Amino acid sequence: MNRLDHTHDPKLKSWIASANEGSDFPIQNLPIGIFSYKDAEPRGGVRIGDKVFDIFAGFASGLFPGQAAEAAEAASQKTLNTFLGLGQGARSALRNRLSELFAVGATDKGKVEKCLHDLGDVTLHVPAQIGDYTDFYVGIHHATNVGKLFRPDNPLLPNYKYVPIGYHGRASSIRPSGVATRRPMGQLKSPDAEMPRHAATERLDYELELGVWLGPGNAQGEPIAIGEAAASVAGFCLLNDWSARDIQAWEYQPLGPFLSKSFGSTISPWIITPEALAPFRIAQPKRPEGDPAPLPYLSDETDQREGAFDIELEVLLLTPTMRDKGLPPHRLSLSNTRHMYWTVAQMVTHHTVNGCNLQPGDFLGSGTISAPDRSGFGSILEATEGGKHPIELVTGEVRRFLEDGDEIILQARGRRDGYVTIGFGECRSTILPAKR
Repeated sequence: MNRLDHTHDPKLKSWIASANEGSDFPIQNLPIGIFSYKDAEPRGGVRIGDKVFDIFAGFASGLFPGQAAEAAEAASQKTLNTFLGLGQGARSALRNRLSELFAVGATDKGKVEKCLHDLGDVTLHVPAQIGDYTDFYVGIHHATNVGKLFRPDNPLLPNYKYVPIGYHGRASSIRPSGVATRRPMGQLKSPDAEMPRHAATERLDYELELGVWLGPGNAQGEPIAIGEAAASVAGFCLLNDWSARDIQAWEYQPLGPFLSKSFGSTISPWIITPEALAPFRIAQPKRPEGDPAPLPYLSDETDQREGAFDIELEVLLLTPTMRDKGLPPHRLSLSNTRHMYWTVAQMVTHHTVNGCNLQPGDFLGSGTISAPDRSGFGSILEATEGGKHPIELVTGEVRRFLEDGDEIILQARGRRDGYVTIGFGECRSTILPAKR
């Protein structure tokens, strides 16, 4: 697991003023992503306050010695796949050097300033070429709430507490924050209808998830042991796995989600490294009395002691009416990653237990992470109980499901007494009308 070091010191300040006062991106964070500036090719960048540091320019200026140079060169490419595959040593070397470059009193401040762009002047991209995307279902409160809608007497199926449930999603339709999402068409069938019909979804939903970027993978046929799984995790982001609930209800048996999920997913563009999140690691919450212990291949003392995270998760809604009136977004949910029933390491290990090979740049979703009570439900399906109890907004509007023009904004923050709060940035997208 990642350890605390000088880069987490709460007294550490940056000479970049915007990084010091309530920013999601203080010097203790230093996430990496892919950006483009004007007509230049996309390349790796680091977010610090409201600036983006051009890693390629910094590398060309000789700002990175030793192992940090290897990491910077890998991060200067059009995607971060090569960098993600280098593993923790390279990430830590780059982080340490970046911390030196941005800290008050840095001797290379003049060179660094020439490598900075204002955030508003750049375009952000999906940070890696995603080879495969697997979405898990580790939010037990979400799984229970959804199960109750369909199986009131038996909401969780017997395998849930033994198996980190997941399905393979569609990598090609993952888009970065800020790109609009079009309402999908598909087959819908009302319970009292004789036949399905082809129409736009009437039950469009968001899902509040933690995204996981994978680094060094494994050879096919060589499972990743639970004690080694954390080393395969290269970073985290926010994920909104948009869902068309009416399409899903008609198609999901017997093979699970298909068109109800593959039309689009939105991610926050910055990879928050495991090193940055070290202060916010916590013990995996104990399972309720009577729940089975994980099978031995999913059991590890270190992972149970510090493999979970205390990260606040928030969902906001901005409707067209609210936007026109200059009103702030309405909070729909406040949850936390501590409500994950399985750890990220358990997800990785189970994914590979059959010999499945993971590769740098592969992507995992946690599944919807809901809190135990309604104020923290991670989907509108849960919050409205399938549309039965609409959400009332300050404008007088109501929402049973999402409407065209609505914008969903996900945010996340790691907080801990004695440490600087860091954020993930926004994961936001506006719904466009269906293309019929």
